[in-house]
Amino acid sequence: MKRLGVNIDHVATLRNARGGFHPDPFLAAKQAMANGADSITIHLREDRRHIKDKDLKNIAKSKIPLNLEMAANDQMLKIALRYKPNFICLVPEKRKEITTEGGINILKNLGKIKKIIKKINQNKIRTSLFINPNLNDIKLSKQVNSKCVELHTGKLSDLIKLKKNYSNEYIKIKKSAKYAKSIGLEVHAGHGMDYKTTSLLSKIKDIEEFNIGHFIIGESIFAGLNKIIKKFKQISK
Repeated sequence: MKRLGVNIDHVATLRNARGGFHPDPFLAAKQAMANGADSITIHLREDRRHIKDKDLKNIAKSKIPLNLEMAANDQMLKIALRYKPNFICLVPEKRKEITTEGGINILKNLGKIKKIIKKINQNKIRTSLFINPNLNDIKLSKQVNSKCVELHTGKLSDLIKLKKNYSNEYIKIKKSAKYAKSIGLEVHAGHGMDYKTTSLLSKIKDIEEFNIGHFIIGESIFAGLNKIIKKFKQISK
């Protein structure tokens, strides 16, 4: 069975729509873990559009396995090393984007990424890079000493939803996962995933973890967080 990381960013989005304290992302994290999630993912964006520093603090000081997504810069590194989550995934970040649009450009930011990953590794926090599914980015991920890669599944997810041919993108992800594992990188996948995408990607044995957020939180409005998480765990077997 693949591990399931549940991204709770959009619980915070809902809370922030009215301000105040409800719904509480920390309570969502605890409920997700109680119903079968293997870890919790949060993205502390520079503009704090959903997750806030207090959310990071509350979850990090608990015993919940926490995966922190963050931009590759010194300010975010300082925050991360203060709270020391279990895992850190470096992601690209643009202020005006609605959601993460693609994988991080490792080549353009090679020196900076290598320096940040070195610091995170020294603090015994598992490192990951959110990348597009291609062999060159996997080679670069190994070069900068990341322990894992998370393959961006957004294009595959969009093609499936639009009922277009997705075979080429699926093969690209499968080949990327196989190559990454062969050179010693742990392989994760995420972005835009729903039941069908998860079922399809569960067939790729080299992927060890899925990170899913928006669809889980959206479906939970209708069926409840516990049922949705349990369904994803069943699909991932």
